[in-house]
Order: sequence, then C-alpha cells, then structure tokens
Amino acid sequence: MEEDDLPYEEEIIRNPYSVKCWMRYIEFKQNGTMSILNMIYERALKELPGSYKLWYNYLRERRKQVKGKCIMEPAYEEINNCICLCPMPRIWLDYCQFLVSQCKITRSRRTFDRALRALPVTQHPRIWPLYLRFARNLPLPETAIRVYRRYLKLSPENAEEYIDYLRSCGKLDEAAVRLAAVVNDESFVSKEGKSNYQLWHELCDLISQNPDKVNSLNVGAIIRGGLTRFTDQLGKLWCSLADYYIRSGHFEKARDVYEEAILTVVTVRDFTQVFDSYAQFEESMIAAKMETTSELGKDEEEDIDLELRLARFEQLIARRPLLLNSVLLRQNPHNVHEWHKRVKLYEGKPRQIINTYTEAVQTVDPMKATGKPSSLWVSFAKFYEENEQLDDARTIFEKATKVNYKQVDDLAGVWCEYGEMELRHENYEQALRILRKATAIPSKKAEYFDVSEPVQNRVYKSLKVWSMLADLEESMGTFQSTKAVYDRIIDLRIATPQIIINYAMFLEEHNYFEESFKAYERGIALFRWPNVYDIWNTYLTKFIDRYGGKKLERARDLFEQALDGCPAKFAKTIYLLYAKLEEEFGLARHAMAVYERATQAVDNTERHHMFNIYIKRAAEIYGVTYTRAIYQKAIEVLPDEHSRDMCLRFADMESKLGEIDRGRAIYSYCSQICDPRMTATFWQTWKEFEIRHGNEDTIREMLRIKRSVQATYNTQVNFMSSQMMKATTNATSKNAHTHTHTNIYAPTPSISNDESINLVSDTSRSELAELAKQANPDEIDIDDEDEDGDDEDQDPEGELQHHQVALFRGEQCYRTFT
Repeated sequence: MEEDDLPYEEEIIRNPYSVKCWMRYIEFKQNGTMSILNMIYERALKELPGSYKLWYNYLRERRKQVKGKCIMEPAYEEINNCICLCPMPRIWLDYCQFLVSQCKITRSRRTFDRALRALPVTQHPRIWPLYLRFARNLPLPETAIRVYRRYLKLSPENAEEYIDYLRSCGKLDEAAVRLAAVVNDESFVSKEGKSNYQLWHELCDLISQNPDKVNSLNVGAIIRGGLTRFTDQLGKLWCSLADYYIRSGHFEKARDVYEEAILTVVTVRDFTQVFDSYAQFEESMIAAKMETTSELGKDEEEDIDLELRLARFEQLIARRPLLLNSVLLRQNPHNVHEWHKRVKLYEGKPRQIINTYTEAVQTVDPMKATGKPSSLWVSFAKFYEENEQLDDARTIFEKATKVNYKQVDDLAGVWCEYGEMELRHENYEQALRILRKATAIPSKKAEYFDVSEPVQNRVYKSLKVWSMLADLEESMGTFQSTKAVYDRIIDLRIATPQIIINYAMFLEEHNYFEESFKAYERGIALFRWPNVYDIWNTYLTKFIDRYGGKKLERARDLFEQALDGCPAKFAKTIYLLYAKLEEEFGLARHAMAVYERATQAVDNTERHHMFNIYIKRAAEIYGVTYTRAIYQKAIEVLPDEHSRDMCLRFADMESKLGEIDRGRAIYSYCSQICDPRMTATFWQTWKEFEIRHGNEDTIREMLRIKRSVQATYNTQVNFMSSQMMKATTNATSKNAHTHTHTNIYAPTPSISNDESINLVSDTSRSELAELAKQANPDEIDIDDEDEDGDDEDQDPEGELQHHQVALFRGEQCYRTFT
C-alpha cells in the first residue's frame, strides 16, 4: 500500500458499502498493475456482491486484460472461475458469450443452465435467444433438440422455429410429429401468419415426399383426415397421398388412390389436378419401363407388361370426358343437360345408354331439376323407338305421364311426344286416343297455375295438348268431333286469337258461315284490345267477302262495335276497311264521314297519311274543289311540319285551278310557321309562284312578309338569348370581386331587331328588283335610289308594325277565300 492510497482506504473503512467510494478508488488505481486493480475489484465485490456496476466493470476489465491472448492461457481460466450466482441477466449474458467465444461447449451449456436456475422466469426470455443460437451452431443436433424441447415448455408458440431447425438438420420424423401436434392444436396461432390449412399442407408435403424418413406417423390416416377437413382443397391432398405411395414404391396403391380420387372429387379444378397427376404418373411408369427394357436389351414389342401399361394409359385418356361428366353430375345430380351429354358419350353402346337413362330418370328430382326433366323420358322413349322397340317406348311414355313434374308444360310435352310417335308410325287412332286421354277431365279439377295440385290434375287446361288434338281432329276426325274440341277449348277459356281464327276458318271451309261468324264473336267476347285486333280484322274481312252489300246495316253495326274502344294505334286499318265498304256498297257521303272520323281517331303519327288518303278519295269522288275544306282542316290539326306540306299542296292545287289570289292567301298564311332560315324550300316555292303569276306589288308584299317573319323569329331568339345571358350574369355577379379590370366573361353583343330588319331590307331590295324583272320585265322598272331613300325615311318599329298588319290582312284574305 502506498501513501496515496491512504485517503481512499480510510474512506472505504468509514463507508465500506458505498459504491462511489470503491469506484473512486478503482479509478485512482486505473493506471496501476492488473493484480492490484483486480484485488481492489474483488475486495469491493466481497463487500458488495449485488452491485451490477462493480460486476460489469470488473468483468469488462478482466476481458480487456486477456484480449488478444491465447484461450489456453491460465488467465482465461481465472476469469471463468470468478463468476458466482449473480441475479443480474446482463452479467450472465456477458459471461455466457465469453465462454462461447472460448469454444467450451460443455461448460457453456452448463453455464446457460446455471443462468436459467439463478434468474427468475420473467427474465428467461433474455437468456434463451443466446442459448438457442449457441445450440443451433453445435455440430451434433441432439443437444439442440434437447434444448429446444425445454424451451418449448416455456414458449410453445415458437414451435415453428423448432420445426424449421429439425427440417434443416434432417430430423424429419421429429419435425413431422411436432408439425402434426401443431396442426391438431386448434388454439395455436402461427407467428409467421400461416393458416391452419397452410400448416396442414406443409405437413402433407413433408410426410409424402419423405416416406423413408417419417416413420412415427400414419401418413394415410393423416391425409385422409385432411380430406374430410379441407373439402375445398381435395385435389392437392389426393395428389399428396398418391405421391407418398409412389415414393414408397407402392405403385398399385398409388393407382388405387388416383382412381378413388377421380371418382369422388366434386369440382372440375380438383379433377383436373388429380387427372393430370395420374396421367403424368402413368407416363413416367411407361418411360421407366421402356428405359429398363432397353437397358436389358429386350424387344419392346414382346414385353407384355409394357403393352399393358400402354393400354392402361390409353384407356385413362379415353375415359377423361366421361369422368369429367361424372364430376359435374356429382356437383348437381339434377342437371338434365349433363345427363344428355353423358348419353352422347356412350354413343354406340346400347346397354350403357339404357343404364344411363334409367339412372337419370331415377336420380333427377323434377322439383330441383336444371332444365326440362321431361326431355330425359322423351329421349329414353325415342331411343327405343329408333331401335324399333315400340312397346318399350310406350311403356316409357306411360311411366313419364305419371311423374309429378314442376311445370304443366313438361307433362304436356310428354303427351304430345307420345302422340307424335304414334303418328310417325301411322297409328292415327292410337294417337287420337292418347290425346283424348290427356285432355280428359280429371276426377279433381284444378286451376292451371295452382302449384299445390299435381300437374296431372291441371294438364287438361294445357293449350299445347288441345292444339295438337284439334289438328288431329281436323285431319282425321269428323266435323262434329273437331267442332266439339274447339268448343271445349273456348269453354275452358284457354283459347288464343289464333285458335279462334283457326276455328272460324275450319267452319268456313265446311260452309258453316254463320257458325264461323259466331266463333269470331265468341272470341271477341273473350279478349280485349289489343289481342282482339286480329280477330276483328279477320272477322270484318270475311264478313264483307261473304255478304258484300247484302247485309249493309249489320256490317255497319259490326264496324261500329269494333271501333268502340279501339286504340288509336289499331284504328287506321279498321277505318279504311269501313270506308271501302261504304264506297263499294254504301253512300259516298258515308264514306267521307268515315274518313273524317278516321282523321281524328288514328294515332298522331298516322294522321298525316290518313289526311292524304282522305283528300285523294274525296278528289276522286267529288272533285278537287271538295278537298278545300279537308285541306283547311288538315292545316289546322296537323303539326307544323305536315301542315306546311299541306299548305304547299293546297296552294299548288289553287294555282292549277286558276285561283291565284287563293293560292297567294294560302302562302301568306303558311308563312307564319316558316322560319326563312329553316324552311328555304317554302320561300323558294312562293318566290317561283310570284314570278309566274305576280307583279311588283305582290313581290314587294312577299318580301315584306318574309322580313316580318324573319324579325318575329329573331325577336323570339333574342328574347331567349337575353334571358339566358341575364341568368348567366346574375350567377357571375354573385361570385365576382370588386376589381377594376375588364370582365372577359361579358356576353357578346347580339344583333338587335332593327339591325336584323335593316340587314334583311338591304338584301330584299336587290332581290326585289331581280324578281320584278323576271316577273314582268317590260312594265316594271324599280329605281334603287328611290327605294333606298324611302327605306331610310321609314322607322324600323313602324315598318315592323306595318309587316304585322300585312300578315293579318293575308290571314283574313285566306279565311275569306276558304
């Protein structure tokens, strides 16, 4: 001890349990010899064995002292012996790392165990990562396996880490056992985010790909358990089971597994996976056999085993469509379309076809069927018919008629097919008996749409069966039997307009005209518009053809009855037929009255065409002058587009009759609905009319009217534009800011009424002069300067008023002439 040490020694004597005193003393002796420094640390630890700071610095100092030296030197062993049962995990970690760095395996393992015993359980997670890392790096896996088993008792949720280690070191049997335990543990939650199915799939791959290394588990039972547990992944599991037997060398068992799989899977995806794997297996077996044969030098053609393998493979490929059809039928055994496809696959094999039809009709539930189950019975019967076994076909049909179908139409189709089969073999009486039996009144009547009753009690109201029976009665029955069938159809209230027409035509063919008309009337009583249209049309046509004008009043009553409540869409044909009757057998004025009513009753889209027919017939009967009132009525009633056309035709007729003033008045009246910008054709026609028949005053009047109409339409357009601009301005002003710059969104100024009138006036002056010269070049000479002066003196507003007065005079003139 030196003199400089005395103060520190005295302080330690006074405070032997003060860490600061010891640390100051150690810091003072930091540059001293290692032995003295170590002695002071050991004295301090003897007094304070629980001080983390002293232990940490002491061990760091001792490690620093041996750094760079050989691990075989005694200094290392001195450090190894200086640790005691310290309650601090950080010290144990440093100590264990120091031992591991010396490659002392047994001592390191025992030290880890001492650390785990010395520390509380809550601090064990700090020791285990280093311990496991140390165990994984050991050359032999047995130690690591035992360490992991102890670790999983504390943390079973880390089983995946242990399983990965076992797979990496080749301990697949232990890995499979642990993975099976994890899969069966429903409370296990994977730290890697794997689902239970993914873990199960890993287990299947592990045990199926390593049959020689996994001996502790029943592989077949495990995979079959997965088949019942994971029904949406059957294909992969079946392939895994077969792969296990293939790798084990049990090829026949693998083939049995594949056959069982393709006969039990219920989805096309699973079937495709299993079938492709099966085909690949057979190909590999054939390839291996061929390779073995070639190595032994045998002739491949004489190898019976090879021929057997090839035949088995070809049969497998040929069975694929049938196997796929079986999968679809397992999905839905009530799929009628798939049953028909299955029959086609057995084409040329009568026994299999009969078995398939038998199985189909026994399996398909009509209430759950997809498609028409009756088609299976019909196809079954036709198969016997094609093979000339009519008795068997009749037996099938008889059984088919007793099936409780979902729809009445299915049973009706069976009866009709039954009857058609008898017709094909010329058994006409038998066909009639079958259909009469089908339409017989059952003991318990039921409404057609009453689903609570079986279809056998409702088929007597099937129009399909009755229609076929009516056709057969017409062809092979008597008049009375056929009439009774039609009457029964009408009484059951299942007739259609076509049935009524067919009934009436049948009576007419047998010269029962009044009976046929009664049939029409019975049909009219059954139906309403628009379904009754065809009946009325045929009835009226046949009545006129039969009686002509002999029973004119009765025919008129029929027409009035038909038109009562007739929709406008169907009125045109009946009115034309009515008018034709009056023209041929009645009075012309009655015909005109019918045409007049027709123009009001028909649909708006056909009114123009009706007026054209009316005008044509009136001109042919009474002359063209009679059509003036019709033209006037058409112009008032029709829309502008068609009214404009009527005006042009009316004016053309008046000009041909020499009534020039009448024609001009019509043009003047029509000009009110003709915008010069849109109806240039009208104004060109009026222009040509004035060139042929007018003079300077009439041409000037036409141009003034044109300008007035142009101004009127401009006023309307400008008014709408101003309203739109006003609305836009109001919307803009609400969002505007108080800025002094010019608004770039201000509306563009439009042409005023006066300006538009002046523009038209300038154009009209030159046009007027040209037209006047064309109309009468010898007498008319227009002075452009005078006209310009006159137009400049006129007030635009006064001119517009003058044009309006001119339009009023033209309209008055038109009304006077008409």
